[in-house]
Amino acid sequence: MQSDAIPEQIPEQLAAFGMGALAEKMGIELRSASAERVVGTMPVAGNTQPYGLLHGGASAVLAESLGSVHAALNAGPENVVVGLDLNCTHHRGLTDGVVTGEATTLSAGRTIVATEIRITDEQGRPVCTARLTCLVRPNTKS
Repeated sequence: MQSDAIPEQIPEQLAAFGMGALAEKMGIELRSASAERVVGTMPVAGNTQPYGLLHGGASAVLAESLGSVHAALNAGPENVVVGLDLNCTHHRGLTDGVVTGEATTLSAGRTIVATEIRITDEQGRPVCTARLTCLVRPNTKS
């Protein structure tokens, strides 16, 4: 997502680095972001596997994208975060529409941030539940 497309309620520090090239290619849009909760959407179209269903890897990219933003907001601008572990449980297949991911805190400490990401369809039904664990490191480039 380009920085000029970031809604007003998104913290300024996110405008500096955006969501990344992969998230842009997949149509992921950040809707809101705080240290407590990050929300984003992704279209099913263009993110499907050969049977026409939402690709599990696409759900994983949405989960890691939102979870990484969440971890970065918890870690603060003086730190960077890197993913250590991502696990996803897929609940239902979709062939169209838009999915919404919501990342919330499981644990946020000085060195580790763990986030749960719930991805739902347009009816609010679960599509995927993920957990992302990120390592917090000092930002040596600031």
